[in-house]
Amino acid sequence: MLSVLDIFRIGVGPSSSHTVGPMRVAVRYRKRLQAKGLDPDRIEMVFRGSLAFTGEGHGTFRAAKLGLLGFEPETIDMAEAEAALTRLNKDDALPCGTQVGITIDYETPTRLHPNEMVMIAWHGDETLDRRTYYSTGGGFIASHAQLSKPAPDDLVGMGDASPNPFGSAEELLGICARTSLSVADVILTNEDAKRPRTDTLDQLDGIAAVMMESVDRGLRADGLLPGSLKVKRRAHGLWKKLNNAPPNEREALFDWLNVYAMAVNEENAAGGQVVTAPTNGAAGIIPAIIRHYCHDEDGTLQVGQTRRFLLTAGGIGLLYKQRASISGAEMGCQGEVGVACSMAAGGLCAIWGGSPEQVASAAEIGMEHNLGLTCDPVGGLVQIPCIERNAIGAVKAANAARLALHAPGQMIVSLDAVIETMRQTGLDMSSKYKETSQGGLAVNVIEC
Repeated sequence: MLSVLDIFRIGVGPSSSHTVGPMRVAVRYRKRLQAKGLDPDRIEMVFRGSLAFTGEGHGTFRAAKLGLLGFEPETIDMAEAEAALTRLNKDDALPCGTQVGITIDYETPTRLHPNEMVMIAWHGDETLDRRTYYSTGGGFIASHAQLSKPAPDDLVGMGDASPNPFGSAEELLGICARTSLSVADVILTNEDAKRPRTDTLDQLDGIAAVMMESVDRGLRADGLLPGSLKVKRRAHGLWKKLNNAPPNEREALFDWLNVYAMAVNEENAAGGQVVTAPTNGAAGIIPAIIRHYCHDEDGTLQVGQTRRFLLTAGGIGLLYKQRASISGAEMGCQGEVGVACSMAAGGLCAIWGGSPEQVASAAEIGMEHNLGLTCDPVGGLVQIPCIERNAIGAVKAANAARLALHAPGQMIVSLDAVIETMRQTGLDMSSKYKETSQGGLAVNVIEC
């Protein structure tokens, strides 16, 4: 069963489902071959569905090769990885001499998920092994067998090992009412069943540190982002203006949230290290809120507030992951930026002193006004509209938290209802608006 630490994972850009996921698939398959004692002379990787349509722009094929080379998203050394990738491309083979082939299959329908990846080990014309995997969003991966038959605990909230299992927002709020615990405390007690509390808190602190480092790198960096669109980084210039602007300008709140969110997503677009929150495409919203609202005036991170924020936001993310999806290829961008906005709104409401009911209302508002948001990356890149979309999402999250705190009573629309609405909307949405670059801005903006 999922942990809140599964929602926040350290990885590399530009996409959790199209970069991090395929890298993990290739790593898993490499280990599978080693465990079975197979020695193929060629490994073929077949990409289908959304992975095929936007694979080049999302760095999918490059990431999968790095996975076969043994690099993992959490620990990758980019300089070492680039050198190894250069050697692989030059020799057309792994260090052991095994050739690597890539097949992009636009025609074969995907089965269980739009992000399908088939790994085939060959010896001459003989198939030694064949395995189908899916990248299901947020860096999560599953084999065909795993996705076909989910474990029983996946269907019933947190599972029996957790002291406070929940499978819906209604159940979570019921636990809060019965125990007088906050949402963050309920999540933390469930995490206690998985590992010592000190380990959980240390990992949360590490996640926050990587988030803040990605903000800092994005604020410092300048120039063009990779890819044919020749998109110029904007965070650095805006940051310089803000540091020289009058401190009490009313609209500055928007500017600060914008610059922090854009800094992270420019780093993501450049292939840098970010935290999936809950995806790479939406990785800037939560760090922007933390940076603006969980820092003291001297720039020191408020550790207690940040932990409460991440636990609350992560608990909301668990509901979306378990009851719907956080994959842009399944839900459109409502499943990425929409979910991140919802998570951030709930987390911010919590650190502002909101009750569990107000936290749930903030999360609901954050999603309600992202319903139907399409995923239409221009040129298959995570630059347009993704970078600005994170900036808008961060501002929406802050506004959603304020609206929830000022609400006179229980909101009419529940968090469970909006999650189910998002799921149904995603199922109804045309595939051309779900990370295939076949509709929306992707076909109405000329790629230079």
